[in-house]
Amino acid sequence: MTFFIVSSIIKIIVVFTAIMVGVALLTLAERRICAWMQDRLGPNRVGPQGLLQPAADGLKNLMKEETLPAQADKALFLLAPAMSFVPALLAFAVIPFAAPLPTRWGDVDMVVANLPVGFLYILAFGSLGVYGIVLAGWSSNNKYSLLGGLRASAQMISYEIAMGMSTVAVLLLAQNVTLTEVIARQSSSLFTWNVFPLSLAFFIFVVAAFAETNRLPFDLPEAEAELIAGYHTEYSAMKFSMFYIAEYSNMVTASALMTTLFFGGWDVPFTTWDNTPPWTVWKTLATLAVFSAKVLFFLFLYIWVRWTLPRFRYDQLMALGWKVMLPLALGYLSVIATAIWLLHDRLAWTYDTRFALTLFALNVLLAIPLFFVLDRGHIVAGSVAPEGGNA
Repeated sequence: MTFFIVSSIIKIIVVFTAIMVGVALLTLAERRICAWMQDRLGPNRVGPQGLLQPAADGLKNLMKEETLPAQADKALFLLAPAMSFVPALLAFAVIPFAAPLPTRWGDVDMVVANLPVGFLYILAFGSLGVYGIVLAGWSSNNKYSLLGGLRASAQMISYEIAMGMSTVAVLLLAQNVTLTEVIARQSSSLFTWNVFPLSLAFFIFVVAAFAETNRLPFDLPEAEAELIAGYHTEYSAMKFSMFYIAEYSNMVTASALMTTLFFGGWDVPFTTWDNTPPWTVWKTLATLAVFSAKVLFFLFLYIWVRWTLPRFRYDQLMALGWKVMLPLALGYLSVIATAIWLLHDRLAWTYDTRFALTLFALNVLLAIPLFFVLDRGHIVAGSVAPEGGNA
């Protein structure tokens, strides 16, 4: 019991410290990648290659004046940043990030809390962030903040349903809600990674994850050009920074979740030596490096999309969520559940490469007509002018 408590405390300190430092460096990475895409230099004055720019920004926010609007609800106004910030960190607690670490007291699971219902825990805590945003918009007593908060709540609730439905397909294949078992199920070969047998589920999850983290092209709750700064218009100093820390923490958690659910988690591709005992320190380090590389890829994808695509109009955003994503998730879940039942129960196939490639072929057949229809522009057209009329 003492070993369990001590190891848990160490994991909590190390993991959450790494996330906070990583979030700070992620802000620098976004600015440097943005500059690279726009043929600029980006931050390069504070420290070598601008590495101390996040520290300078943090110090600036600590030194700035804390303002409190006269008509704001003080308690909720102060509580809202924490309610956005804390769930983003807590959701990472159940994500396994490496193979178990052997010690002389026993093996240590490389996950802060290896809950048997880890997947359900993430869905529960991931949905709490919207309360902080809604409270921030309402408690500021500012019309722009309120409009941003209303937009955020409608957007996050709309896409959260599609995200949850897309991940049910993962549970059907894994037959378990423990994330360590989800990873173990994908470890037999590269093609048993869920991104192949559940390609459309991965597509739905990625789109919903962008919307859930309020990133372009789904950043309507902020929409600086339209709503000043959305729900954090009245915030300043560290309270303002906590919303950005929450956003980047959500990006890290969403990227880690994509890696775990669809890309084999910490599984090293093209080999199986990392999935079986005896566990060694080198296995732990190798799997940690692979997991980190996969997460960094998705973080780069977030940044790449932000500086490449324009944002939706709000009516288009809601039409995509309710007219496309939700029916697509429900229909896909019905088809994939039927296919798994036929292959597993009727044909008595075990889950292996043949099983995964058969489902992958089914996903390709479904994707071709789906993207053809979506590309026609008739479903997510939003508000359009009538034929022959003025726009």
